[in-house]
Amino acid sequence: MAPMIPFIALVALLASAQDTALSIIPRPVQLTRRTGSFGVTAGTVIVTDRATRQIGYQLADWLNPATGYRLSVVASPGQAARTITLGLDTTLARLGEEGYRLSVTPTRITIRAYRPAGVFYGVETLRQLLPADIFRDAPVTGVTWSAPAVEIEDRPRFQWRGAHLDVSRSFMPKEFVKKYIDLLALHKLNRFHWHLTDDQGWRLEIRKYPRLTSVGAWRKQSLVGVQHRYADTTQWVYDNIPHGGFYTQADAREIVAYATARFITVVPEIEMPGHAQAAIAAYPWLGNMGQQLEVLTHWGVDANILNPSDSVIHFMQDVLTEVLAIFPSHWIHTGGDEAIKDQWKVSPVAQARIKELGLKDENALQSWMTAQMSQWLVSHGRALIGWDEILEGGTEGLAPNAVVMSWRGMEGGIAAAQAGHDVVMTPTSNTYFDYYQSQDAAHEPLAIGGFLPIDTVYAFEPVPASLDSAQAKRVLGTQGQIWTEYQRTPKNVEYMVFPRLIALAEVAWTPREQRNFADFSARLATHVVRLGILDVNYRPLARTVSGAAGGGAR
Repeated sequence: MAPMIPFIALVALLASAQDTALSIIPRPVQLTRRTGSFGVTAGTVIVTDRATRQIGYQLADWLNPATGYRLSVVASPGQAARTITLGLDTTLARLGEEGYRLSVTPTRITIRAYRPAGVFYGVETLRQLLPADIFRDAPVTGVTWSAPAVEIEDRPRFQWRGAHLDVSRSFMPKEFVKKYIDLLALHKLNRFHWHLTDDQGWRLEIRKYPRLTSVGAWRKQSLVGVQHRYADTTQWVYDNIPHGGFYTQADAREIVAYATARFITVVPEIEMPGHAQAAIAAYPWLGNMGQQLEVLTHWGVDANILNPSDSVIHFMQDVLTEVLAIFPSHWIHTGGDEAIKDQWKVSPVAQARIKELGLKDENALQSWMTAQMSQWLVSHGRALIGWDEILEGGTEGLAPNAVVMSWRGMEGGIAAAQAGHDVVMTPTSNTYFDYYQSQDAAHEPLAIGGFLPIDTVYAFEPVPASLDSAQAKRVLGTQGQIWTEYQRTPKNVEYMVFPRLIALAEVAWTPREQRNFADFSARLATHVVRLGILDVNYRPLARTVSGAAGGGAR
């Protein structure tokens, strides 16, 4: 492996003309530098129309702590000499739902968009034009609060720009979930995939089935590593510390409202039929073997899955009824990955179902279960999204609006797009942030395995060349994954996610032909100052040798 070069040295190797004062991430589609700058003063006013009033208040709240200025939010500028004007503009329909125009002159800042989301993203760009100390939560003296004069016209490449968070393996406090959402918004990400249930913990209150959280949200200990005792044997090492927690429905609604104010859709994931041991521990009749199980304490793929009876189908639909009441997301994630079907092969219930339906095998049985949920969600005005295993038994019965999240490479996504389904590309090779960031794993936090440096993330192209133009439109976008078997604390999660998620955010937003890793790296060197101010435990920037990532998805 080549030696790691300090990132500041890497930046020094870049073109000296790099304008790090304009370190906007993700990179805007069009940016023209003008002469001069706009200075924010106590007399500056924020002018909005009715549709952007709340965004104006949000901007005022963001500017206040560091500057000490409480800017007025008004409908008319009156006699104000300096204004920040936000508003909708129907002539900008070509920029879509999330595009915007940002103009900075010495006397006025104007942000206009076709829809409020675009205005919000223009505000996020404006924050990055100001000195990094604007992100501080206390007054900062000796800083000139100015933004360089620019003209920006910007819009995202993809409509799905997401980040995932597994809170099942390691429960994360509500306050951190909000911080995570803030960081997504800063980087113009618009989907928060919340992995709420798994073998090791059920994290969402379901009032009809209280044991899902009274039992399923708690495990007696957690696997923390493997001890090699002899040449041919190993022993799992546990921490002997109980672990658990869950979000009440009120907590979840609070998270949804917080995200909505930042134009982020929360996509909840309720795993089925695999990754369900926590649910089976709570209600043993959900399983196949009639055994009382514990919430799983180790990692990996577990053989205990839901049985395919009518009662289980109704149970999961009951669960989703409460989920739909909390989450307005059009998409509801039902997992579907890594469902080992050994128990179904010996289960009278499963075998009777296969015979009754005339199915080919157990894979087709999982497809039938997925189709039941897909059709049920359609009847409630929603759409199912699942990992690419939902394709394995065929797509018969799967609603046309069902979406496939392709993690085992790109092949599942290609097959789904060719079959007429929308796709989110999430391959382990480029988007799994629980992989090591260096090939020198001894000097990194414990991870699941694999190697994924930031330049490999940045090099990702979500649209496969094998798709024709119509099929390519089926690729909604991409998102980053963080599974938390070994990421036990918020700070550990931050270290694994940042700055790699920032690279993926630029992949999702910026046109492919405008992406340049050297340019991104120079902007990132300035951007991490903002992360530091925001108390993000990002991995120190360093250059690593690219390599293939390995491991599995959960």
